Amino acid sequence: MAESRTRQPEWIKPTPIVEEPRLKIYNSLTREKTEFVPIRGHQVKWYNCGPTVYEASHMGHARNYVTQDILRRILSDYFGYDVFFVMNITDIDDKIIIRSRQNHLLEQLKTKSTALTPSLVHEVREAWQQYRTGKLAAIPNPAESAWPDIFQQFTAKDPWAVQAVQQDEKVPMHMAALQSSHAALEQADKALEQQDTTAAKASELIEGSRDVLSIYLDRLYGSSVTDPAISRAHAAYWEEQFMKDMDRLRVMPPDSLTRVTDYVQEITAFVQRVIERGWAYEADSSVWFNTSAFDDAKNQRSEEWKHVYAKLEPWSKNNKKLLEEGEGALTSTIGQRSSADFALWKKSKPGEPSWPSPWGPGRPGWHIECSVMASEVLGEQMDIHSGGIDLAFPHHDNEMAQSEAYHDCRQWVNYFLHTGHLHIEGLKMSKSLKNFITIDDALRVNTARQLRLTFLLQPWNGKMDYKEALIQEARSLENAINNFFTIVKALIAESKVDTAARLGHGYEQEEKELVNQLQAAQHAFRVALCDSFNTQGAMASITDIISKTNIYHSKRRSALNISVIRGVALWVTKMLRMFGLGEGSQAGPGGGIGWGEADTGDVGSIDRDALLLPYLRVLSTFRDDVRKAAIAHAAPKDVLTLCDKLRDEDLVPLGVALDDQDDGRALVKLVNPEVLIRARDDKAAAAAEKAQRKAAQQEAQRQQRIAKLERGRVAPGELFKPPHVPEGTYGSWNEEGLPLTEGQGQELSKNKVKTTRKQWEEQRKLHEEWKRWQEEGGK
Repeated sequence: MAESRTRQPEWIKPTPIVEEPRLKIYNSLTREKTEFVPIRGHQVKWYNCGPTVYEASHMGHARNYVTQDILRRILSDYFGYDVFFVMNITDIDDKIIIRSRQNHLLEQLKTKSTALTPSLVHEVREAWQQYRTGKLAAIPNPAESAWPDIFQQFTAKDPWAVQAVQQDEKVPMHMAALQSSHAALEQADKALEQQDTTAAKASELIEGSRDVLSIYLDRLYGSSVTDPAISRAHAAYWEEQFMKDMDRLRVMPPDSLTRVTDYVQEITAFVQRVIERGWAYEADSSVWFNTSAFDDAKNQRSEEWKHVYAKLEPWSKNNKKLLEEGEGALTSTIGQRSSADFALWKKSKPGEPSWPSPWGPGRPGWHIECSVMASEVLGEQMDIHSGGIDLAFPHHDNEMAQSEAYHDCRQWVNYFLHTGHLHIEGLKMSKSLKNFITIDDALRVNTARQLRLTFLLQPWNGKMDYKEALIQEARSLENAINNFFTIVKALIAESKVDTAARLGHGYEQEEKELVNQLQAAQHAFRVALCDSFNTQGAMASITDIISKTNIYHSKRRSALNISVIRGVALWVTKMLRMFGLGEGSQAGPGGGIGWGEADTGDVGSIDRDALLLPYLRVLSTFRDDVRKAAIAHAAPKDVLTLCDKLRDEDLVPLGVALDDQDDGRALVKLVNPEVLIRARDDKAAAAAEKAQRKAAQQEAQRQQRIAKLERGRVAPGELFKPPHVPEGTYGSWNEEGLPLTEGQGQELSKNKVKTTRKQWEEQRKLHEEWKRWQEEGGK
């Protein structure tokens, strides 16, 4: 059989009409947007600096961790990368040690103070004076007796007070602490005079003086707090609270959570290796990283490159303030060769927890922890390292230096992502400025979704000003999306009920245009996210397609193509859930459209009677009322009134809204009952206010009319006679009661005759109106 020579035609490789955007990320190591290239294909190794758990988490934490969660979701759920996300918990640190010691000593004092005694009052007064001279040395007259005048001058913003705050923003916080303690001391003095020495009075004094006593007690007895369980318990408590806050904010847990105290052995081995490589030195049982030896040093791999110190902020190398903050308040600098050198291992002093090491009992330096834990979990190189911008120097620069020294590698981190600062109404968040907002505070007035929307509407790496106007913008956006989902779900439900055959294919020019707009929005969405996670641009493309879909709905009405609208709503839902804005499962009566609802348990346990009876009672009552109206041959308007009552009153508490449409059928919408009730009450309140204004206006007009009519009570013939004019004003009158002569007998001038005649005529008319009014009963 002859071989067939028939061949397929040549295949032409497609030429893209629109180029596929490539993901670029703002990289702090380059200070520009660089193309994202993971080391291992679609696998991404990511390390995020976690919290130092010593007090309640605040909005700065929310800004950082919610933002990192959004970026993580975009990489994994939108771009499809296999992200392995590691976060640490700093559970041993100078701040934790100090705060746990202070709290422990305060509790000890409260426990032993079983009565209010002069010695306790004296001790608190001494603490007050030391705090006063230590924190506010520049403020005039340190005597306690002068304090009320000093505090009054400060409250009144005397010139010295304004200057003090300008020099130190913490002055108001110190003044508040001293005032609280001073007031507590005054109450304690009165209690002693009245011989009221109960334990409750002692506790009130200690609590009122908590801030001044904490520092005082720690200075005297801090070195005696040697039990490491005290700081561990303190850190464990605040770690639990932080995790609860993250859960409430819908932040996904890390794939691996590491704690410093679990890695002390690995930290000592890491430090030992850095010493052996020649880039660290021991001094007085502490170990310091030698920045000058490392910077510009040749690597030990015989490759043509040198190590670099401070890759992120080389201009901050000699910033003494930042360097000191990075080392912590308890760090001893004995043996430190240069102020730029940082501690890898700290010798523990009395009152500080310690672990054994080759250099003596001590504890890890702050910067070393992340290097060791990230290396242990992720290896000698990672794709992404993230954290707040305030950690860039010295923390992150020191991390990279000691890690590249340990691994003798050129680039330990490929992409450094820093979230921007958070300010409150234009000011840095600070307890001293009384604008310190905890996550719990924020969640009392806003939902987790509203906070996440607020962050999505801001550049992730820019400074963010957290203010009411921004939150209101997020709420407005949430409401607009809510309305969109509500209408779409109602339209879908109605289309399932209305089974009438539709004429034509339903894919006309309007449908084609909406589909094209959806595809344009999808492309714009991808372009925005490829542009260094431009979430505000991505959200703009979502709101734009929602607006266009609403326009399509208003134009087409009964000729809607539900499939096209459903396609838009499903894409919007998917993208919003990708950002972490959804709740619970996507499944449900909405067909996977909408935010979703938090999972509350087994749906099989629903009580059908409790669920259905409220709706059935409303329908039954409506049926009864309509039957009664029909039997009574009621007018059509009475039946319409019953229909309006069903819509505006009976269905509202059940979360059912009926929108009247042009074709005579109502669009059924399921809405949060609280939203409908609020709208109904607002409408009723507005109507009541309008009616009240109208009634007040009518009453004012009635009172004006009565006042005018009351002027007509006097007959015109009596108008110019006493007591309506002073005695002796006129001497004689004609038969109508018009005056003829003045009181001295002179005839009235022509002008006065004319004037009195005019007044008499006006009074005559008023008097006639008054008599008619009286005949009508004075109403």
